[in-house]
Amino acid sequence: MTSKASILGSVLNWLRAGYPRGVPPEDYVALFAVLHRKLTEDEVGEVVEQLIAADTDGVIDRGQVQDAIGKLAHEKPGEDDVNRVAARLAAVGWPLAHPSDA
Repeated sequence: MTSKASILGSVLNWLRAGYPRGVPPEDYVALFAVLHRKLTEDEVGEVVEQLIAADTDGVIDRGQVQDAIGKLAHEKPGEDDVNRVAARLAAVGWPLAHPSDA
């Protein structure tokens, strides 16, 4: 059985590989939509906290992330945005199938 820590570690590795310079603010909403296909709300929160904690370059701004999460509650990302983010993550190994399709 895969542990929660190893799953979150894999997610963080995919994000770092897919966004080596950090996630641009315009991708936050679509990124959270893609992450929510595979992760619970709590797991997404853990990923965000770990990314912020590991950010030594000051690329990730907690306020921007919180604003993006707030937007996600009220805004659905465009299909083009989700496809762009999903393709970027798929290029580094992110599994695109919905868990119910497995």
